[in-house]
Amino acid sequence: MNAMNKKRGLAGMVALLFLGLAVLLLSACSDEMEVQQSYPFKVENMPVPTRIVKGETVEIRCELKREGHFSDARYTIRYFQPDGKGTLRMDDGMVLLPNDRYPLDREVFRLYYTSECEDQQTIDIYFEDNSEPAQLYQLTFDFNNETEDEDSVVTADSKELPVTIVGH
Repeated sequence: MNAMNKKRGLAGMVALLFLGLAVLLLSACSDEMEVQQSYPFKVENMPVPTRIVKGETVEIRCELKREGHFSDARYTIRYFQPDGKGTLRMDDGMVLLPNDRYPLDREVFRLYYTSECEDQQTIDIYFEDNSEPAQLYQLTFDFNNETEDEDSVVTADSKELPVTIVGH
C-alpha cells in the first residue's frame, strides 16, 4: 500500500503541476492581438505672408506627416476664424465653411485663404484623425492688413499645437 500511496501522491502532484501550468498559460495569453491603430501625426507648412490686403489670396502649402501608417486611418480638416473675415478653400476649389469638418484624402495639399476685410485676421486650422481617443493637430495663422502701397514682408507666422482629445 505504501507504493500505491506514493503513486497517488505523485499523480496528484503532477495533476496540480499541470493545472498550475494551464492556469499560468491561459492567464498569460489573450485571444486578442494588440494592434496599434493610431500613430502621432503633424501637419507641416511652408512659410506664408503675414501681411495681406482685402481681396488678396495667400497660398498655404501643407503636408500631413504620420509617424506610422494604419490602413483604416482617416483624417479631417476644419477651421475657425476668431478674428477678421475671409474664405478658406482647398486646392480642388472646395470652399470650407467655418467649423464644418471635411475629409482630408491626401497627405500633400494646398489651402488658399482670401482676405475679405481690412482688419487683422486669424485662422485656426484643425486636423483630426479617427483614432480613439482622437488626436487633434492645430495650425494658427495671423495676418495683418496692409494698404497696397506698403512693402510686404514674407515670413512664417504659424503656430502649431498637437492635442489629444479624450472623448468625442
